Amino acid sequence: MIRLSRSLCLVACLSAWSSAAAADTVVRRFSSGIEQDSVGIIDASQDTEITGPQALTAGENGELFLLDQVNNRILRFDPKNSGFEPRIHVLPQDVEPTDLVVRKNEILVWDGSVRALQSRGADDTSTRGLEEVSTRAGEDDFALSAFGQMGSGRPADPTELLDPNTRAVARSKGRARSRQYIASRGAGSVVADVIPDKKESSVRIEVRRQDETNALAQLQLTVRDRLGAVEFLEIDDHNRLFVLAENIPAAATGAAAFVARYSPAGALEGIYELPLTNQIPLSRRFVTVSGDGDVYFLRTQRSEVDVIAVGFRPLKNAKVIKLATPPAPATPTFSFGGKGPVAAVRPLTRQQVIDTAFAFEGVQWQVTPTAYGREPDTTCTGFNRIRRPGYLHGKLGQQVRGVPYCWGCHGSLAQIGAKLTQGVLAGNVCTRNEPRADVAGVDCSAFVSATWGLATHFTTAAIPAITTPVSNVWDLRPGDALNKPHSHVMLFLRFTPDRKAEVMEASPGACNGRVCRNVYPIASLLARGYSPVRFRALAEDAPQVAQARVTNPEPSTAKQSSAKRKPR
Repeated sequence: MIRLSRSLCLVACLSAWSSAAAADTVVRRFSSGIEQDSVGIIDASQDTEITGPQALTAGENGELFLLDQVNNRILRFDPKNSGFEPRIHVLPQDVEPTDLVVRKNEILVWDGSVRALQSRGADDTSTRGLEEVSTRAGEDDFALSAFGQMGSGRPADPTELLDPNTRAVARSKGRARSRQYIASRGAGSVVADVIPDKKESSVRIEVRRQDETNALAQLQLTVRDRLGAVEFLEIDDHNRLFVLAENIPAAATGAAAFVARYSPAGALEGIYELPLTNQIPLSRRFVTVSGDGDVYFLRTQRSEVDVIAVGFRPLKNAKVIKLATPPAPATPTFSFGGKGPVAAVRPLTRQQVIDTAFAFEGVQWQVTPTAYGREPDTTCTGFNRIRRPGYLHGKLGQQVRGVPYCWGCHGSLAQIGAKLTQGVLAGNVCTRNEPRADVAGVDCSAFVSATWGLATHFTTAAIPAITTPVSNVWDLRPGDALNKPHSHVMLFLRFTPDRKAEVMEASPGACNGRVCRNVYPIASLLARGYSPVRFRALAEDAPQVAQARVTNPEPSTAKQSSAKRKPR
């Protein structure tokens, strides 16, 4: 196996099965900017995370492709040759992708559906445009499965979440058997069946070539606690097999993700522990495997983006994969002293919470000239971006779906509709500017506040005062939330059959500037500092209606408000 030169260090001896592990190595660092060797990074604001590259994927000949969303382009580079500047592929103006997969000469992106792109111009130029081509990629099981690895896909039918007979929220079920389709480099097109064991900590993975009945390999995967996502990633040029998996303890802390490597015969050789921490924001496709068998991780920070070659830790005769205990996320401190205005909370059920969320996500409305705004619109602070959410670009006079994301905005669905009718602008993704009073929509915490029936906008920093921690993430129920104070919050909907978290959120990046449904691997949320929480006033959980007091609300937006719940 060809590997980068890296120093070896002895890790603490966790138990007798531990061996020397190679250190993680930064193979490429991108500064923030618009130059050829830079990427677009928008720093965090209150109730928004850092926005930066969302996907890292391996192409042919060991090259990596990085989705630079902010700059509307894809960077292509050799991780083993830092002396050459990346090549730039400029995205078409009408494509706003959140995920990226490269298969041979195909560049596939996801922006609500699979779109196939090809380069225009000579291959030896440093910058080339991309144009959409007509393919059947959107109907291809292998393309859909590749995007599904990290949660990109069309949301499930709402009837899978809401019982059509009683309109009651369906409870989560155990892991279901799943089939994955992989266009591998070492063995061509293969099918992987993930077969759950009776224990939630174990699965069996049967891998076979497409259209063949005999198994190419049978893999056993067992963790110490409970398995989250299990995704077959790749068979490399040496016929080794790679599987992404998560270990989720009963406690909400300590979740971890890793890539397990198996020999061509199916024996576990070792693992790559992914450096997930609460210091880095969410990214959609944060890990990829090259044809050489190198595992790369995408790490975004406030002023730079690192591509990391993850160190390999061999395991000898390990029956159970045991991971190093990750550091506990820092717990923010809150001060809720003093008295403020009372935020009335009406009695509501989980059914009402979910119905409200789906109303925000599914509302259809026509984009009027006053809602659309002027051209080229107001420029945001940093880079050549505009105020208007991406999903509204070019949609003047057309019907669109979903309430727009609006930095610093809040309100009920009826209030937002009335404002748009009165002629205010729709949405504002300029999260580094001051909130605007002439725009309608919701940001992440305003959306969750609305679904919970709150008359006051509670920020992510204030949400801990009106919620109870859910100590075991697997106890989350529809209508609960995953909250990262001062950063972002998502409304929890359900666990998918393959044990990911389906959520509803308002996001300028992950939702292209609106309220939408998304699916995330659970460890990628927990390890990044998201806490499972339960609103205390849900009628099904607490018979008493709650009141909440807000300390020092900002008059126009309540963005800096703090809150304290007081039982009636």
